[in-house]
Amino acid sequence: MERTVLADEHYELWVEETGNPEGSPLLLVMGANASGATWPTELVARPGTRHRVVRYDHRDTGRSTRAFAAHPYALRDLAQDAVTVLDTLGLDRAHVVGMSMGGTLVQLLLLDHPDRLLSATVFATSALGSGPADPSGAADAGLPGPDPRLLELWRHLADPRGPEEEIAWRVEHWRILNGDVLPFDAEEFRQLEERVVAHSGTAENPAAHALADRSGLDRAGELAGVPVPVLVVEAPEDPVYPPPHARHLAAVIGSARLVTVPGLGHALPRSAVEPLAQAVLEHTAAVDGDGPG
Repeated sequence: MERTVLADEHYELWVEETGNPEGSPLLLVMGANASGATWPTELVARPGTRHRVVRYDHRDTGRSTRAFAAHPYALRDLAQDAVTVLDTLGLDRAHVVGMSMGGTLVQLLLLDHPDRLLSATVFATSALGSGPADPSGAADAGLPGPDPRLLELWRHLADPRGPEEEIAWRVEHWRILNGDVLPFDAEEFRQLEERVVAHSGTAENPAAHALADRSGLDRAGELAGVPVPVLVVEAPEDPVYPPPHARHLAAVIGSARLVTVPGLGHALPRSAVEPLAQAVLEHTAAVDGDGPG
């Protein structure tokens, strides 16, 4: 089922519900400048055998309103959007899974709305205040920065490109994000981006999140008190948040459980979907009190 959700007077969000309507809700929160269509089909379907799966398009991505130039916002506002999605769907509590910036947003939900979360899973992310949005915080924690190849590519994030050139740029971006261990299938990611463009109705690069206000994110010190069960999935080949970012996040939370998906980078190739989905389902099953997925 697809619908739109009113985030505020300026933004409507595209939302999709799939999976088991009788299962506990599971909300997927994607990374920066990426729509909900970026989640691999298999990573939506596999949890859907157990859960009522909800995914959505952030502001300025996919089929959601694109209006940043006229109505700018802070990244922390995107966390409130996730709560608005739950409210509109009538979901009191949900498991949440966040990738990259989505993991940042999930950490804000842990701090500000723990009563709305059954559990949290984060991967390919870093502790609040220590990611690329705040490189000084990462340096203070002794954490490495992103791969220089990415920093060079990101300089051209908002450059004007035609549709074919844009898809080629995105595929090259995924190539670097994938890391150097798991095989990279350029055609797989070309098809992914073609689906994303078809879903969005445009090949224009959604770069608004790179311009959004990043204040209010330096709150890692508060994470030790979260009461929600948290799973941190380490992506050992992540070129955005290289080791030991995941271990640092798990240590900051204290009560978090840490697992590793061997070879995982900052992309979701088919070879990584099953072990990642299995880690998520084992975590949610333990919280729901039923058998493994």
